[in-house]
Amino acid sequence: MNAAVQDYNNSQTNSDKEICNQLAILINENLTDYENKIWHAHPVWFLDGNPIVGYSKLKNCVRLLFWSGQSFDEEKLVNEGSFKASEIRFTAAEQINKEDLKRWLKKATEIQWDYKNIVKRKGLLERLK
Repeated sequence: MNAAVQDYNNSQTNSDKEICNQLAILINENLTDYENKIWHAHPVWFLDGNPIVGYSKLKNCVRLLFWSGQSFDEEKLVNEGSFKASEIRFTAAEQINKEDLKRWLKKATEIQWDYKNIVKRKGLLERLK
């Protein structure tokens, strides 16, 4: 695991640390060789410089965010923001469904909107894949 991501996870409370560690392990297992770093203070995984998945500690949960998730057609993911992102929130590690997460991560590599160039395009998102 990326040392900066491990530091982020270790800074959480015990229950949130367990959620974060489990998410990081599962994401790394399914997104081998993907860039992973702390981006805007949270762990994020990238494909060709484009953010595809990350998680962050919110006030009462850990949020798992898929930048192109609104295009996944997944019932458990909730739309987030005004672009194409979707999320799911966890308050306990037992809530993480490994099969769902594996499926969503596969879709994250296959379905992408170009967030990397969103500023250059003045807020316009284009589909990459």
